[in-house]
Amino acid sequence: MAKARISIGTWAYLFNQEQPTTDFHVILHKLQDLGYDGVELGSFGPHPSPVSHPTKASRQKLRKTIADHGLALSGIAVDLWAFKNPGTSIMDENPAAYLTAFLGWCQFAADLDVKTIRVDTVIAPNYFEVDPEGQKLGAQAGLERIAAAWDKASKMAADYGMNICWEFEPGFAFNKPSDILQLVDAVRAKGNSNFGVLYDTCHAHMCAVIGANQTGAKETLAGGELELLEKLKGKITHVHVIDSDGSLNEHNTSTHNPFGTGNLDFDKLAPALLNAGVPHDWWCVDLCFWPHAWDVTAQSKKYLDKLREKYAAA
Repeated sequence: MAKARISIGTWAYLFNQEQPTTDFHVILHKLQDLGYDGVELGSFGPHPSPVSHPTKASRQKLRKTIADHGLALSGIAVDLWAFKNPGTSIMDENPAAYLTAFLGWCQFAADLDVKTIRVDTVIAPNYFEVDPEGQKLGAQAGLERIAAAWDKASKMAADYGMNICWEFEPGFAFNKPSDILQLVDAVRAKGNSNFGVLYDTCHAHMCAVIGANQTGAKETLAGGELELLEKLKGKITHVHVIDSDGSLNEHNTSTHNPFGTGNLDFDKLAPALLNAGVPHDWWCVDLCFWPHAWDVTAQSKKYLDKLREKYAAA
C-alpha cells in the first residue's frame, strides 16, 4: 500500500494574516508540536532564501535546524514573480534573467536537500488578450516560449537531482485543461521526465469544474478534478491538498478553503492521488491566503490523518 507524509506550506503564515509569522523557527516549532512530517518552504519575504542564507554553511545550519525539529522539506516555492516585464520576462525570446535566478534557487534548494521546486507561468490569464507589453504574441507562441524556458530550467534542476512542478491555477495564464496538458507535454517531450504539474486539488476543481478566469470559450471536464487527475496521471511531480467552495479570492485565484468546508470529495481524491504516479509520498496542505491560518493548521493535520489511516499506511 502507498504511504503518505503530511507537510504544509509556510506561505500560509505570511499572506492575509493579521500578524504574519515572520520567524521561520517559530513555524518549525509549531509544526513539530502538531505532529507534521514536513514543511514546504515559501522562499520569499522574511522566510529563508538565497538572500538570508547566502552561503553553503548557512544553508547546512538551516537544514540541520529543520531536521532537529523532526521535519523534512517536501518542496520549495521560489520567488520568480518579478519576471514579467520586457527584458527580464519569462516571455522574452531569451529569458536569461529568469533562468539565472532559477539556477540560483536550484543551488539553494539542493543545499537544503530539496527534491521538488515549484514554478508558475507568472503572467495573467488575459495576458495575450490585453497584450500589455505590445509583443503581439499569440497564446500558442507564448506557450511555446514558456515551454522553451522550462526546458532549460528542467535540465538545470536535473543537474541537482530535482523535479520541477508547475502549479497551474486560475490566477495565471494557461488555466484550461487542454492548455495544462499541452504545456506539460511540450516540456516533457523535450526529454524532461523530471518536469510535471503540481496537482493542487483546489486549483484542479476551479480549472476543470468552474472554468474560472478562462479567456474565450470556457472549457470544463464532465468528470471534473478527478478526470483532470486521470489525464495528468504519470505527469504529476507534486501534490497540494485543500478544499474548494468554487470561489475565487480577492487575489483572483482559488479560495483555499479548510478541509470539510468546500465541495471536494477526498474519499475519491485520496486513493486517486495515491495511484497517480507521483514520484514521492508527500501531501502538502496549502492554506494560501486563508485568514487565521494557524487556527486551522491542527484541524488540517487531523483531517488528513484520518484519510491517511483509511487509504495509506502511515
